[in-house]
Amino acid sequence: MAVTNMRGLRDTRQIKAWLRAGEAIEIRDRNEVIGRILPERKKAAKKELPDFAARRKEIFGDRILPAVDDFLEDRHRW
Repeated sequence: MAVTNMRGLRDTRQIKAWLRAGEAIEIRDRNEVIGRILPERKKAAKKELPDFAARRKEIFGDRILPAVDDFLEDRHRW
C-alpha cells in the first residue's frame, strides 16, 4: 500500500501511477491515517450462459417428464 501525506496529493502523476498499478493509497496527516484511495476494480467479463432449453430439447425431445407426479406418488409409499 502506498503512503502519502496531504502535501503529496499534489503529485497527481505519482497518484495516477499507483492507482493504475492497482495499489491502494493511504493518506496520512501527521502519521494519523485519515483516508484511503482505492483503485477501480475491473469488471469481470460477462459470461454468457448456455441455452439450457435447447440442450434439454436436444436430450429429451418433446417428451414431458412427469417427475413431480412420480415424486408425489412415491411420497405416500412410506
